[in-house]
Amino acid sequence: MAKIEELADRVERLLLRFDELSRTQQLVEAQLASVTQERDSLKSRLNAARSRIDALLDRLPTDAFAAEARSESAGSETAESAPLEVTPASHHRP
Repeated sequence: MAKIEELADRVERLLLRFDELSRTQQLVEAQLASVTQERDSLKSRLNAARSRIDALLDRLPTDAFAAEARSESAGSETAESAPLEVTPASHHRP
């Protein structure tokens, strides 16, 4: 009779474990659905951003015009484009 009780205990533990694993699987499936939806949304946003960037790139001047603008500004270095030198003394206010 002890064998039957041991077997019944093992079956009971297996059933409890099965229920636990079933609940875990449901949670994982729900998380997967959520993450899949988020991924799809991010893909859509990425494609929209790419489209906007492509539209902005199409509005940029042609290479010939851009090259002319670069050659005109190459000779004049302004304070904005000059490298900034920082010394340790410049960090402290008197």
